[in-house]
Amino acid sequence: MSPHCLAATFDRLRAQGRRALIPFVTAGFPQPDATPGLMHALVAAGADVIELGVPFSDPMADGPVIQRAGERALAAGVGLAQVLQMVRDFRTRDITTPVVLMGYANPIEAWEHRHGAGSFAREAAAAGVDGVLVVDYPPEECEAFAATLRAHGLDLIFLLAPTSTDARMAQVGRLASGYVYYVSLKGVTGAGHLDTAAVEAMLPRIRAHVSIPVGVGFGIRDAASAQAVGRSADAVVIGTRLIQLIENEPPERAPEVAAAFLREIRTALDALPARSAAAVA
Repeated sequence: MSPHCLAATFDRLRAQGRRALIPFVTAGFPQPDATPGLMHALVAAGADVIELGVPFSDPMADGPVIQRAGERALAAGVGLAQVLQMVRDFRTRDITTPVVLMGYANPIEAWEHRHGAGSFAREAAAAGVDGVLVVDYPPEECEAFAATLRAHGLDLIFLLAPTSTDARMAQVGRLASGYVYYVSLKGVTGAGHLDTAAVEAMLPRIRAHVSIPVGVGFGIRDAASAQAVGRSADAVVIGTRLIQLIENEPPERAPEVAAAFLREIRTALDALPARSAAAVA
C-alpha cells in the first residue's frame, strides 16, 4: 500500500473521528512553477488530500473562476505532462498526502493516443498520483478504465449530484474507490446557494449504495458553510473560493493567502464533535 493512498488517509481520519479537508487548485495557476509550493502550503494549513485540476480548454462543469484559472495555465503551456511533473516535484518533499487529478476525458485520451493504451495510469502512478476524477466519464462507460487504474493502484472517483438516481448511485458504488464526490448544487462550480439541509438529507441515500467516504463540494465558501457540511459529510471539498482569493494576488503571495484561508476551514472542521468510527464506516 502506498504511504499516500486515499484508503489509508480516510482510515486514519475515521479513527480520529475527523473530517477530511480537500482543497482544489488548478495545476499551473497562478503560474506553473508555483503549483508544488502552493500544494505544500495547503498541506501545512491542514489539507488531507489535494485535488489538482488538469487544465482543459472546454471545462463544462467549471464556473468562471476556475475557467479563468485553467485559461491562464493553458496560456502558460501547462498540459498533462506538466501536471504530472508538478506531482513528481511535490513528491520530493511529501510522500504522505494523497493527490487526485481532476479533469476531463480529452487530455487523457489524447495522452493514450500518443503514448499507448494504459500509459496514462502507468505514468500517473509513477508520478505519485493516487486517484483520478474524470468529470465526463460516467460509470457505465469506463469499466475498462477503472480496471486499468486499479491495476496501477489508482482510485477512480465519481461525481454524484442532487439529480442522481438510485440506479446511478448503485453503479457508482460498484466502481468507485477512494471517495465519492457529491456535487451539492445543480450547475457549475461556484454557482448557487448551498442548502446544507438538502445535503444532510441526501447523504443517507448515497450511503445506502456507496460504502466508501463521501465528500461534498460546490458552494462551500467559508468556515461556516464548511462546518455545516462537515456535520454529515466525510470530507469537505473547496475550490472556487480558494482560487478566487489568489486570483488577483501576486503569485509569490498565493501560498500564504491560500494557507490562511484553509487554516480557518480546518479550525472550523476540527471544532465539530468527533465522530465515532461506526458513524462514518
